[in-house]
Amino acid sequence: MKALDKKFVHVVNFYLKSGLSEEQIRHFETGMSSLHVIDEIRVFNVGRPAATDRPTIDRSYSYSVLMIFDNQEGHDIYQVHPVHRQFVENCKQYWEKAVIFDAETI
Repeated sequence: MKALDKKFVHVVNFYLKSGLSEEQIRHFETGMSSLHVIDEIRVFNVGRPAATDRPTIDRSYSYSVLMIFDNQEGHDIYQVHPVHRQFVENCKQYWEKAVIFDAETI
Protein backbone atom coordinates (compact mmCIF):
# COMPACT_ATOMS: atom_id res chain seq x y z
CA MET A 1 0.00 0.00 0.00
CA LYS A 2 1.43 3.35 -1.03
CA ALA A 3 0.93 6.52 0.98
CA LEU A 4 -1.22 8.10 -1.75
CA ASP A 5 -3.54 5.13 -2.27
CA LYS A 6 -7.10 6.08 -1.34
CA LYS A 7 -8.22 4.17 1.74
CA PHE A 8 -10.84 4.24 4.49
CA VAL A 9 -9.39 4.41 8.01
CA HIS A 10 -11.37 3.27 11.07
CA VAL A 11 -9.97 3.92 14.57
CA VAL A 12 -11.81 2.96 17.75
CA ASN A 13 -10.57 4.06 21.17
CA PHE A 14 -12.04 1.99 23.99
CA TYR A 15 -12.37 3.28 27.55
CA LEU A 16 -12.65 0.18 29.71
CA LYS A 17 -14.60 0.15 32.96
CA SER A 18 -12.52 0.35 36.12
CA GLY A 19 -12.22 -2.72 38.28
CA LEU A 20 -12.15 -5.33 35.52
CA SER A 21 -10.41 -8.58 36.41
CA GLU A 22 -7.37 -9.82 34.48
CA GLU A 23 -9.60 -12.53 32.99
CA GLN A 24 -12.13 -9.94 31.77
CA ILE A 25 -9.35 -7.85 30.23
CA ARG A 26 -7.91 -10.93 28.49
CA HIS A 27 -11.40 -11.77 27.20
CA PHE A 28 -11.70 -8.23 25.79
CA GLU A 29 -8.21 -8.42 24.21
CA THR A 30 -8.99 -11.80 22.65
CA GLY A 31 -12.28 -10.52 21.29
CA MET A 32 -10.68 -7.42 19.83
CA SER A 33 -7.86 -9.44 18.27
CA SER A 34 -10.40 -11.80 16.67
CA LEU A 35 -11.45 -9.03 14.29
CA HIS A 36 -8.29 -9.44 12.21
CA VAL A 37 -9.81 -12.42 10.33
CA ILE A 38 -12.29 -10.22 8.47
CA ASP A 39 -11.15 -10.24 4.84
CA GLU A 40 -12.00 -6.61 4.07
CA ILE A 41 -9.44 -5.33 6.61
CA ARG A 42 -6.16 -4.45 4.87
CA VAL A 43 -4.25 -3.21 7.94
CA PHE A 44 -5.07 -4.18 11.51
CA ASN A 45 -3.43 -3.04 14.74
CA VAL A 46 -4.46 -3.25 18.39
CA GLY A 47 -2.63 -1.27 21.03
CA ARG A 48 -2.59 0.56 24.32
CA PRO A 49 -1.54 4.18 24.83
CA ALA A 50 2.16 4.63 24.12
CA ALA A 51 4.48 6.06 26.75
CA THR A 52 4.85 9.30 24.79
CA ASP A 53 4.11 12.38 26.86
CA ARG A 54 3.43 15.68 25.13
CA PRO A 55 0.64 18.18 25.80
CA THR A 56 -1.18 17.28 22.57
CA ILE A 57 -1.31 13.51 23.21
CA ASP A 58 -4.50 12.00 24.59
CA ARG A 59 -3.64 8.88 26.59
CA SER A 60 -6.96 8.66 28.42
CA TYR A 61 -8.23 5.61 26.51
CA SER A 62 -7.50 1.98 27.46
CA TYR A 63 -7.13 0.32 24.05
CA SER A 64 -7.16 1.39 20.44
CA VAL A 65 -7.83 -0.58 17.29
CA LEU A 66 -6.81 0.70 13.87
CA MET A 67 -8.22 -0.77 10.68
CA ILE A 68 -7.65 0.30 7.11
CA PHE A 69 -10.04 -0.72 4.35
CA ASP A 70 -9.85 -0.23 0.58
CA ASN A 71 -12.99 1.91 0.72
CA GLN A 72 -16.12 2.65 2.73
CA GLU A 73 -17.86 -0.37 1.22
CA GLY A 74 -15.27 -2.65 2.87
CA HIS A 75 -15.83 -0.85 6.16
CA ASP A 76 -19.59 -1.25 5.82
CA ILE A 77 -19.19 -5.00 5.26
CA TYR A 78 -17.02 -5.16 8.40
CA GLN A 79 -19.71 -3.41 10.44
CA VAL A 80 -22.25 -6.18 9.82
CA HIS A 81 -19.76 -9.08 9.71
CA PRO A 82 -20.62 -11.88 12.19
CA VAL A 83 -17.15 -11.73 13.81
CA HIS A 84 -17.56 -8.00 14.49
CA ARG A 85 -21.08 -8.47 15.82
CA GLN A 86 -19.92 -11.32 18.05
CA PHE A 87 -17.10 -9.16 19.45
CA VAL A 88 -19.52 -6.34 20.30
CA GLU A 89 -22.05 -8.71 21.86
CA ASN A 90 -19.42 -10.59 23.90
CA CYS A 91 -17.37 -7.60 25.03
CA LYS A 92 -19.58 -4.49 25.22
CA GLN A 93 -19.98 -4.97 28.96
CA TYR A 94 -16.27 -4.19 29.42
CA TRP A 95 -16.18 -0.62 28.10
CA GLU A 96 -17.66 2.62 29.38
CA LYS A 97 -17.46 4.18 25.96
CA ALA A 98 -15.92 3.78 22.55
CA VAL A 99 -14.86 6.80 20.51
CA ILE A 100 -14.65 6.23 16.77
CA PHE A 101 -12.70 8.15 14.16
CA ASP A 102 -13.44 7.36 10.50
CA ALA A 103 -11.45 9.05 7.77
CA GLU A 104 -11.25 8.82 4.01
CA THR A 105 -7.80 9.54 2.64
CA ILE A 106 -7.56 12.60 0.42
